[in-house]
Amino acid sequence: MAATKDNSHKGVCFCGAVEIKASGAPFAMGYCHCKDCRAWSAGPVNAFTLWKPDQVSVVKGKDKLANFALTKGSQRKFCTKCGGHVLTEHPAGGFTDVYAAILPTLKFEPGIHVNYESTVLRIKDGLPKMKDFPAEMGGSGKTLPE
Repeated sequence: MAATKDNSHKGVCFCGAVEIKASGAPFAMGYCHCKDCRAWSAGPVNAFTLWKPDQVSVVKGKDKLANFALTKGSQRKFCTKCGGHVLTEHPAGGFTDVYAAILPTLKFEPGIHVNYESTVLRIKDGLPKMKDFPAEMGGSGKTLPE
């Protein structure tokens, strides 16, 4: 599958009741190893794509999109019909994370691992392994060895 002519990508929840559109290109892609992302994704690592909020819109099923906020910093959105995870809004950071797995037309090109200090799955891929987050995102900016 390829992006549409306007360089947008369609994403859907597990059952298809909620559909989102991500326009243009994400400003970052990578993997998060934090405890919260692992628990939410039910996996050892979460693949993220980060977008400016105005690049992401809900085009179908907005009434079926619910919110869960364990912390103020992450507004996790999911489908009330199937429970499928769709995206996480990060208002303080000014970005939206659309889970890479729901965007089949986006070529996932990870550039970084974040929260690697918490990893339960070591990945040797040559990408930077951030202890927490890059300094420009409020983290320590420290990297860890693979």
